[in-house]
Amino acid sequence: MRAPPFASLFSPTWTRLQRMGEWQPHRVPVWKRFAVALLITIVAVWARMALAPAESGGRFVTLALAAALSALYGGFRAGMLSTLVGMLAVNFLMIRPYFSLVFESPLEAFWLNLWHLLTQLAVVGSIAVMQRQHARLSDLHNENQRSHQQLEATFEHSATGMAHSEINGQWIRINQTYCDLVGYSREEMRGMTFRDITHPDDLGKDLDQLRHLLAGDIPHYQLEKRYLHRDGHVVWVHLTLSLVRKADGSPDYLIAVVKDIGERKKTEEAFRTSEQLLRQAQKLAGLATWQADVATRRFTTLTGSIDVLGLPSGEFRDDELLAHTHPADKAEVLRKWAAAVQGRGVYDLEYRLSFDGQERWYSVQAEFERDARGRAVRALGVTQDITARKRAELEIQRLNATLEQRIQLRTQALRGAYNELESYSYAVAHDLRSPLRIINGFAQALQEDNPALDAASQQHLQRIMAASKKMGELIDGLLQLSQVGRGALQRSPVDLSAMARHLLEEQVAHEPGRRVDWSVADGLHAEADPPLAEALLQNLLHNAWKYTAETAEARIRVFARERDGQTWFCVQDNGAGFDMARADKLFKPFQRLHMPHEFGGLGIGLATALRIVQRHGGVFEAEGKPGAGATFAFTLPAADAADVADPAAS
Repeated sequence: MRAPPFASLFSPTWTRLQRMGEWQPHRVPVWKRFAVALLITIVAVWARMALAPAESGGRFVTLALAAALSALYGGFRAGMLSTLVGMLAVNFLMIRPYFSLVFESPLEAFWLNLWHLLTQLAVVGSIAVMQRQHARLSDLHNENQRSHQQLEATFEHSATGMAHSEINGQWIRINQTYCDLVGYSREEMRGMTFRDITHPDDLGKDLDQLRHLLAGDIPHYQLEKRYLHRDGHVVWVHLTLSLVRKADGSPDYLIAVVKDIGERKKTEEAFRTSEQLLRQAQKLAGLATWQADVATRRFTTLTGSIDVLGLPSGEFRDDELLAHTHPADKAEVLRKWAAAVQGRGVYDLEYRLSFDGQERWYSVQAEFERDARGRAVRALGVTQDITARKRAELEIQRLNATLEQRIQLRTQALRGAYNELESYSYAVAHDLRSPLRIINGFAQALQEDNPALDAASQQHLQRIMAASKKMGELIDGLLQLSQVGRGALQRSPVDLSAMARHLLEEQVAHEPGRRVDWSVADGLHAEADPPLAEALLQNLLHNAWKYTAETAEARIRVFARERDGQTWFCVQDNGAGFDMARADKLFKPFQRLHMPHEFGGLGIGLATALRIVQRHGGVFEAEGKPGAGATFAFTLPAADAADVADPAAS
């Protein structure tokens, strides 16, 4: 409601009148409306009786005013209640004697009351109708205002950019989301057009669509385009543009709605990149993807797989595929497919297909999508061309067959040569004993038969006998080393602790004058050839006993330690030790790290020990330091392929 020009002079009064005009009785409780109507009527009766005698006339007029006021406040029912109460007051309470009809003529009373009632019905009814109309108009006004506010809020707070612009692109209004999208403030945007923020490469298609829109060819259009952000980077948006026309059909203004699709574009780009990389990977790996409709039995290749597999077509029926399947593989393909469709197995097999006369091998795997009842509806699979691998496998099988034959022949030849060499070495060493005995015997006979020989000749004979004795010891060592490599291993449980104690006790008995602090750990057990294991310990303990001869407080320890899940048996002493830089000579036959006048021996003991450990498939290690002793450690695995590979085992 718009106030008249003079209303400013009486603004408080006008405001009250405006509020009265906007009064809606239905919002007040019924009891309150009736109470106010009774109160207004009583006040009107009292005022009429107080201001002028009731006999002076105009009694119905005063009550008519009360009914009108009651109707204005409380509506139709309140107005009619005031009318009825007023009629009772006029007829029975305003003139004495009270509670008696004031009219002398009943006919006059009837017509006056009837006229008053009809008049009040008209007045109160009119007031009620106007109030309802006003209430409806007020509701419509409020609804319109609320809709307008909602539209404003929708425009301003929308998650998408919204704008109204002139036909030439000048902005009429624009929301904050639009401004934030391109990085400009509203004031800056008002001085610009959409051409200023559109990427040059996208402006042409935008203007082309706009021309069709203005010409009436299309009602609106949508496109994906790029905006140039204020800081220079590109913003991808989805634009929807609509045209609002005037009553005469001429263009009025444009409505633009833009949505940021930058993340979607990144996702699409990432998807395209992934798809391209996947296609390249599939091509390099010879992989192809496909899907099959179980109901129609049609197979369709995916993502360029037709090129990967070199297929003549991208779609096949199952009978067409079977027609290209190698006859020897058809039964297995059908069995596997049926079991996989029924959920009784997986579809994973290798079979052959022939296209254009070329036979190729393929490895195929598939998984099935099933409905609510568990029935297979679609298969998704991967196929790999394994022709090169299969051909290589066949070639390897062929080569393996010939290689095994060659290995057997070479092994037999090697075993023969090894046995011949061992026999030859044994025979040579054995046959040398007789000449040495002869040389030593004749030298001793010369010495005994010619006591008058001069000192020089006696010395020569002594050297001959010493050399022949040394040669005999070397032959014994060579025979010992040869015997280690002969014969098959006979493994059995060996108590190394008991064996080491026995050997050390023998050393003590042989040299009772030496004081050596020795100890052997309990529970040293192994699976080994007993004679060879005893020879191994005898050589190591003999070395330890020998090289601690010059040590004041000699100590020898036999123990075990765990390393990398293996048991290492150790023989440790605090004797002369050795230089690790020369450790490579330790295990070579007849090689020594000390001078003969320092420690006796032939240099065959450690070489023999190493050969025994190797025959058992074990590892031998040595640690030492000059003047600080040495530690020899070895492993004796329970079983090893060396037993089979050892020529002496055959």
